[in-house]
Amino acid sequence: MKLSVVILTMGNRPDELARAVRSALEQEHVDVEVVLVGNGVDPAGDRADQPPFDDERVKSVALPKNVGIPAGRNRGVEASSGDVILFLDDDGWYRSTRLGAHLRDRFSAEPDLGIVSFRVRDPEGGRGERRHVPRLRAGDPERSSAVTTFLGGACAVRRAAFDAGGGLPEDFFYAHEETDLAWQVLNAGYRIVYDASAVMFHPAVLPTRHDMFYRYNARNRVWLARRNLPWPLALTYVAVWVGMTVLRERKPKALKPWFKGFVEGWRKPAGPRRPITYRTAWRMTRTGRPPVI
Repeated sequence: MKLSVVILTMGNRPDELARAVRSALEQEHVDVEVVLVGNGVDPAGDRADQPPFDDERVKSVALPKNVGIPAGRNRGVEASSGDVILFLDDDGWYRSTRLGAHLRDRFSAEPDLGIVSFRVRDPEGGRGERRHVPRLRAGDPERSSAVTTFLGGACAVRRAAFDAGGGLPEDFFYAHEETDLAWQVLNAGYRIVYDASAVMFHPAVLPTRHDMFYRYNARNRVWLARRNLPWPLALTYVAVWVGMTVLRERKPKALKPWFKGFVEGWRKPAGPRRPITYRTAWRMTRTGRPPVI
Protein backbone atom coordinates (compact mmCIF):
# COMPACT_ATOMS: atom_id res chain seq x y z
CA MET A 1 0.00 0.00 0.00
CA LYS A 2 1.47 3.31 -1.12
CA LEU A 3 0.95 6.65 0.66
CA SER A 4 0.84 10.01 -1.11
CA VAL A 5 1.27 13.15 1.00
CA VAL A 6 -0.32 16.15 -0.71
CA ILE A 7 1.01 19.50 0.56
CA LEU A 8 -0.68 22.68 -0.61
CA THR A 9 1.34 25.91 -0.45
CA MET A 10 1.20 29.54 -1.54
CA GLY A 11 4.99 29.83 -1.33
CA ASN A 12 4.99 32.20 1.63
CA ARG A 13 6.40 29.74 4.21
CA PRO A 14 9.50 28.20 2.59
CA ASP A 15 11.18 26.97 5.78
CA GLU A 16 7.98 25.49 7.15
CA LEU A 17 7.29 23.83 3.80
CA ALA A 18 10.73 22.19 3.80
CA ARG A 19 10.05 20.89 7.33
CA ALA A 20 6.70 19.45 6.23
CA VAL A 21 8.29 17.69 3.24
CA ARG A 22 11.07 16.22 5.38
CA SER A 23 8.59 14.87 7.92
CA ALA A 24 6.76 13.04 5.14
CA LEU A 25 9.86 11.63 3.46
CA GLU A 26 11.25 10.41 6.79
CA GLN A 27 8.39 7.95 7.32
CA GLU A 28 9.86 4.51 7.96
CA HIS A 29 8.92 1.11 6.53
CA VAL A 30 6.35 2.48 4.10
CA ASP A 31 6.25 3.44 0.42
CA VAL A 32 5.62 7.20 0.37
CA GLU A 33 5.61 10.03 -2.15
CA VAL A 34 5.10 13.78 -1.69
CA VAL A 35 3.04 15.90 -4.08
CA LEU A 36 3.65 19.65 -3.72
CA VAL A 37 0.87 21.82 -5.10
CA GLY A 38 1.63 25.51 -5.56
CA ASN A 39 -1.48 27.70 -5.52
CA GLY A 40 -0.31 30.38 -7.92
CA VAL A 41 3.39 29.60 -7.41
CA ASP A 42 6.09 27.10 -8.29
CA PRO A 43 5.98 25.08 -5.05
CA ALA A 44 9.70 24.27 -4.89
CA GLY A 45 10.85 27.50 -6.52
CA ASP A 46 14.58 27.97 -6.86
CA ARG A 47 15.18 25.24 -4.28
CA ALA A 48 14.05 22.39 -6.54
CA ASP A 49 17.61 21.03 -6.70
CA GLN A 50 18.14 21.24 -2.94
CA PRO A 51 17.13 18.88 -0.11
CA PRO A 52 14.44 17.83 0.53
CA PHE A 53 12.89 19.01 -2.74
CA ASP A 54 15.46 17.18 -4.90
CA ASP A 55 14.27 13.78 -3.67
CA GLU A 56 12.93 11.66 -6.53
CA ARG A 57 9.85 10.90 -4.42
CA VAL A 58 8.78 14.57 -4.56
CA LYS A 59 6.49 15.76 -7.36
CA SER A 60 5.56 19.39 -8.02
CA VAL A 61 2.36 20.81 -9.47
CA ALA A 62 2.39 24.56 -10.23
CA LEU A 63 -1.06 26.13 -10.65
CA PRO A 64 -1.24 29.47 -12.51
CA LYS A 65 -3.40 31.09 -9.82
CA ASN A 66 -4.79 30.49 -6.35
CA VAL A 67 -7.72 28.14 -7.00
CA GLY A 68 -8.57 27.60 -3.33
CA ILE A 69 -7.96 24.77 -0.92
CA PRO A 70 -10.31 22.07 -2.27
CA ALA A 71 -9.37 22.57 -5.93
CA GLY A 72 -5.67 22.66 -5.06
CA ARG A 73 -5.93 19.42 -3.12
CA ASN A 74 -7.91 17.80 -5.91
CA ARG A 75 -5.10 18.65 -8.33
CA GLY A 76 -2.67 17.02 -5.90
CA VAL A 77 -4.73 13.85 -5.73
CA GLU A 78 -4.85 13.73 -9.54
CA ALA A 79 -1.03 13.89 -9.65
CA SER A 80 -0.58 11.25 -6.95
CA SER A 81 -0.33 7.48 -7.25
CA GLY A 82 -0.98 6.36 -3.67
CA ASP A 83 -3.68 4.07 -2.32
CA VAL A 84 -4.00 6.40 0.68
CA ILE A 85 -3.83 10.19 0.42
CA LEU A 86 -2.56 12.32 3.30
CA PHE A 87 -3.32 16.04 3.26
CA LEU A 88 -0.76 18.10 5.17
CA ASP A 89 -0.71 21.86 5.75
CA ASP A 90 2.55 23.47 4.67
CA ASP A 91 3.12 24.81 8.21
CA GLY A 92 2.40 21.43 9.83
CA TRP A 93 4.60 18.36 10.21
CA TYR A 94 4.71 14.80 11.47
CA ARG A 95 6.83 14.27 14.56
CA SER A 96 6.72 10.46 14.46
CA THR A 97 8.45 8.56 11.67
CA ARG A 98 6.09 5.62 12.34
CA LEU A 99 2.87 7.45 11.44
CA GLY A 100 2.90 6.18 7.85
CA ALA A 101 3.29 2.55 8.90
CA HIS A 102 0.52 2.96 11.47
CA LEU A 103 -1.84 4.29 8.80
CA ARG A 104 -0.85 1.61 6.29
CA ASP A 105 -1.62 -1.09 8.83
CA ARG A 106 -4.99 0.42 9.78
CA PHE A 107 -6.20 0.88 6.22
CA SER A 108 -4.98 -2.61 5.28
CA ALA A 109 -6.75 -4.27 8.22
CA GLU A 110 -10.02 -2.28 7.98
CA PRO A 111 -11.38 -2.30 4.42
CA ASP A 112 -14.39 -0.15 5.36
CA LEU A 113 -12.18 2.57 6.87
CA GLY A 114 -12.49 5.59 4.59
CA ILE A 115 -10.85 8.48 6.45
CA VAL A 116 -8.61 8.95 9.48
CA SER A 117 -8.61 12.38 11.10
CA PHE A 118 -5.43 13.15 13.07
CA ARG A 119 -4.90 14.68 16.46
CA VAL A 120 -3.42 18.18 16.06
CA ARG A 121 -0.88 19.07 18.73
CA ASP A 122 0.51 22.49 19.57
CA PRO A 123 4.33 22.42 19.24
CA GLU A 124 4.50 24.89 22.13
CA GLY A 125 2.90 22.34 24.45
CA GLY A 126 -0.61 23.78 24.63
CA ARG A 127 -3.59 21.47 24.97
CA GLY A 128 -4.84 22.27 21.49
CA GLU A 129 -8.06 23.72 20.18
CA ARG A 130 -11.46 22.08 20.57
CA ARG A 131 -12.26 22.71 16.91
CA HIS A 132 -9.46 20.31 15.98
CA VAL A 133 -11.39 17.42 17.52
CA PRO A 134 -14.13 16.73 14.94
CA ARG A 135 -16.95 15.73 17.29
CA LEU A 136 -19.38 17.46 19.65
CA ARG A 137 -17.77 16.15 22.84
CA ALA A 138 -14.34 17.56 22.13
CA GLY A 139 -13.03 18.00 25.67
CA ASP A 140 -10.58 15.08 25.57
CA PRO A 141 -8.36 15.20 22.46
CA GLU A 142 -6.60 12.00 23.54
CA ARG A 143 -9.76 9.90 23.10
CA SER A 144 -10.18 8.23 19.72
CA SER A 145 -13.68 7.74 18.34
CA ALA A 146 -15.87 7.35 15.28
CA VAL A 147 -16.69 10.76 13.76
CA THR A 148 -18.69 12.23 10.87
CA THR A 149 -16.17 14.76 9.54
CA PHE A 150 -12.41 15.31 9.57
CA LEU A 151 -9.65 17.92 9.53
CA GLY A 152 -8.66 18.83 5.98
CA GLY A 153 -4.97 19.50 6.67
CA ALA A 154 -4.46 16.63 9.12
CA CYS A 155 -5.92 13.46 7.69
CA ALA A 156 -5.51 10.34 5.60
CA VAL A 157 -8.13 9.30 3.02
CA ARG A 158 -8.45 5.98 1.24
CA ARG A 159 -8.27 6.85 -2.44
CA ALA A 160 -11.26 4.63 -3.27
CA ALA A 161 -13.31 6.50 -0.65
CA PHE A 162 -12.16 9.86 -2.02
CA ASP A 163 -13.31 8.83 -5.48
CA ALA A 164 -16.59 7.44 -4.16
CA GLY A 165 -17.25 10.75 -2.40
CA GLY A 166 -16.63 12.72 -5.58
CA GLY A 167 -13.56 14.57 -4.31
CA LEU A 168 -13.58 17.96 -2.61
CA PRO A 169 -16.12 20.59 -3.78
CA GLU A 170 -14.01 23.13 -5.63
CA ASP A 171 -16.50 26.03 -5.55
CA PHE A 172 -16.25 26.11 -1.74
CA PHE A 173 -12.72 27.59 -2.07
CA TYR A 174 -12.27 27.52 1.73
CA ALA A 175 -14.28 26.12 4.69
CA HIS A 176 -16.45 23.01 5.12
CA GLU A 177 -15.18 21.24 2.01
CA GLU A 178 -14.07 18.35 4.24
CA THR A 179 -17.58 17.87 5.62
CA ASP A 180 -19.04 17.78 2.12
CA LEU A 181 -16.67 14.95 1.22
CA ALA A 182 -17.14 13.23 4.60
CA TRP A 183 -20.90 12.99 4.26
CA GLN A 184 -20.59 11.45 0.79
CA VAL A 185 -17.93 9.01 2.00
CA LEU A 186 -20.25 7.92 4.82
CA ASN A 187 -23.09 7.62 2.33
CA ALA A 188 -20.89 5.29 0.24
CA GLY A 189 -20.63 2.94 3.24
CA TYR A 190 -17.21 3.87 4.64
CA ARG A 191 -16.30 4.79 8.23
CA ILE A 192 -14.46 7.90 9.49
CA VAL A 193 -12.42 7.83 12.69
CA TYR A 194 -10.59 10.35 14.83
CA ASP A 195 -7.33 8.60 15.76
CA ALA A 196 -5.63 10.31 18.68
CA SER A 197 -2.47 8.26 18.14
CA ALA A 198 -2.04 9.74 14.65
CA VAL A 199 -0.46 13.11 15.41
CA MET A 200 0.27 16.18 13.32
CA PHE A 201 1.99 19.22 14.84
CA HIS A 202 0.68 22.64 13.88
CA PRO A 203 1.10 26.12 15.40
CA ALA A 204 -1.96 27.41 17.25
CA VAL A 205 -3.80 29.85 14.97
CA LEU A 206 -7.36 31.13 14.72
CA PRO A 207 -9.46 30.64 11.56
CA THR A 208 -10.75 34.21 11.93
CA ARG A 209 -7.32 35.43 10.76
CA HIS A 210 -8.66 35.01 7.22
CA ASP A 211 -10.64 38.03 6.00
CA MET A 212 -13.20 35.85 4.22
CA PHE A 213 -13.78 33.51 7.15
CA TYR A 214 -17.28 34.59 8.19
CA ARG A 215 -18.61 34.99 4.66
CA TYR A 216 -17.33 31.65 3.38
CA ASN A 217 -18.29 29.92 6.61
CA ALA A 218 -21.94 30.92 6.15
CA ARG A 219 -22.13 30.50 2.39
CA ASN A 220 -20.59 27.05 2.48
CA ARG A 221 -22.84 25.84 5.30
CA VAL A 222 -25.85 26.66 3.14
CA TRP A 223 -24.23 24.94 0.14
CA LEU A 224 -23.36 21.95 2.31
CA ALA A 225 -27.01 21.52 3.27
CA ARG A 226 -28.35 22.18 -0.22
CA ARG A 227 -25.96 19.68 -1.80
CA ASN A 228 -26.04 16.83 0.69
CA LEU A 229 -29.11 16.69 2.95
CA PRO A 230 -32.73 15.69 2.41
CA TRP A 231 -34.72 18.92 2.51
CA PRO A 232 -36.24 18.50 6.03
CA LEU A 233 -32.73 17.97 7.43
CA ALA A 234 -31.23 20.71 5.24
CA LEU A 235 -33.65 23.37 6.49
CA THR A 236 -33.18 22.26 10.10
CA TYR A 237 -29.39 22.29 9.73
CA VAL A 238 -29.38 25.83 8.35
CA ALA A 239 -31.80 27.10 11.00
CA VAL A 240 -29.72 25.59 13.81
CA TRP A 241 -26.54 27.24 12.54
CA VAL A 242 -28.21 30.63 12.20
CA GLY A 243 -29.27 30.44 15.84
CA MET A 244 -25.89 29.20 17.05
CA THR A 245 -24.02 31.90 15.13
CA VAL A 246 -26.19 34.71 16.50
CA LEU A 247 -25.72 33.41 20.04
CA ARG A 248 -21.97 32.89 19.66
CA GLU A 249 -20.86 35.93 17.71
CA ARG A 250 -23.28 38.74 18.65
CA LYS A 251 -20.93 41.41 17.30
CA PRO A 252 -22.01 43.21 14.08
CA LYS A 253 -18.42 43.01 12.79
CA ALA A 254 -18.80 39.23 12.57
CA LEU A 255 -22.54 38.92 11.89
CA LYS A 256 -22.64 41.31 8.92
CA PRO A 257 -20.28 39.28 6.67
CA TRP A 258 -21.78 36.03 8.00
CA PHE A 259 -25.30 36.96 6.89
CA LYS A 260 -23.93 38.27 3.60
CA GLY A 261 -22.48 34.82 2.98
CA PHE A 262 -25.72 33.20 4.17
CA VAL A 263 -27.72 35.07 1.52
CA GLU A 264 -25.08 34.29 -1.09
CA GLY A 265 -25.42 30.60 -0.25
CA TRP A 266 -29.08 30.65 -1.24
CA ARG A 267 -28.70 32.87 -4.29
CA LYS A 268 -25.77 31.17 -5.99
CA PRO A 269 -25.68 27.62 -7.40
CA ALA A 270 -24.49 25.08 -4.85
CA GLY A 271 -23.38 22.48 -7.37
CA PRO A 272 -24.85 19.02 -7.95
CA ARG A 273 -27.36 17.84 -5.36
CA ARG A 274 -26.58 14.37 -3.93
CA PRO A 275 -28.69 13.97 -0.77
CA ILE A 276 -27.50 11.32 1.64
CA THR A 277 -29.98 8.65 2.63
CA TYR A 278 -31.90 8.72 5.89
CA ARG A 279 -30.06 5.53 6.77
CA THR A 280 -26.76 7.43 6.55
CA ALA A 281 -28.26 10.25 8.62
CA TRP A 282 -29.22 7.69 11.26
CA ARG A 283 -25.67 6.26 11.24
CA MET A 284 -24.35 9.78 11.84
CA THR A 285 -26.83 10.27 14.68
CA ARG A 286 -25.74 7.01 16.32
CA THR A 287 -22.11 8.13 15.95
CA GLY A 288 -22.96 11.19 18.04
CA ARG A 289 -23.48 13.94 15.51
CA PRO A 290 -26.81 14.07 13.68
CA PRO A 291 -26.58 16.07 10.43
CA VAL A 292 -28.47 19.04 11.82
CA ILE A 293 -25.59 20.52 13.82
